[in-house]
Amino acid sequence: MSLTEAGYAARRAAQQERVRILYRQCLKNALSWVIRRPLFYEDASRIRDEFEAYRHVDDIDTIDRMIGAAEAKLIRWSHPDPYIVPWAPKGSKFARNPPVPEGFVDSDWNCDLDNKEVH
Repeated sequence: MSLTEAGYAARRAAQQERVRILYRQCLKNALSWVIRRPLFYEDASRIRDEFEAYRHVDDIDTIDRMIGAAEAKLIRWSHPDPYIVPWAPKGSKFARNPPVPEGFVDSDWNCDLDNKEVH
């Protein structure tokens, strides 16, 4: 395998990864816009069809331009307040109940930690 072939293979692999990530981001963005699952499934099918329509393109430079245009379109159509899973970072439940600070003693619930007995 020559250097140009290795470079071509590496660039194609990087493009495939960018397209995969872009596809997932598009689906997540669609889920932020649509509340009902049946409507989301329709949008997801439409998004998949858009990606599949250009599956046959082989020119590396054309693919890079198409990925750039798709990323710009995703930014333009991004939801202003995207849905975040509540327990994920930046979610509404993330770190809601942090651990009790070390050395904290509550007089109503006094535990002897050495003997593991509740008094």
